[in-house]
Amino acid sequence: MIVTPDMHRVHHSILPAETNSNYGFNLSWWDRLLGTYRPQPAAGHEGMTIGIELFRDRRELWLDRMLTQPFRGPATGHALDPGKDAATKAARADS
Repeated sequence: MIVTPDMHRVHHSILPAETNSNYGFNLSWWDRLLGTYRPQPAAGHEGMTIGIELFRDRRELWLDRMLTQPFRGPATGHALDPGKDAATKAARADS
């Protein structure tokens, strides 16, 4: 019932179904009660991709880049990015 790092890590996946799960930070019963609990990521913990696409470059882990991230505009390319869905739909409509 206590949230472990592995359990919460699923929430940071790039897959929308996994991003929209495991919100709890200390007790998992809310996720279990509301149906948002996922025991494992689809690719497993070792194989899952974490984070926002814009910040996955190793250079983004340097202190100077992390300190400037909030000032570089809105992040795009994450699982809940509404622009990402619109661009995908537009690309499908063109083909």
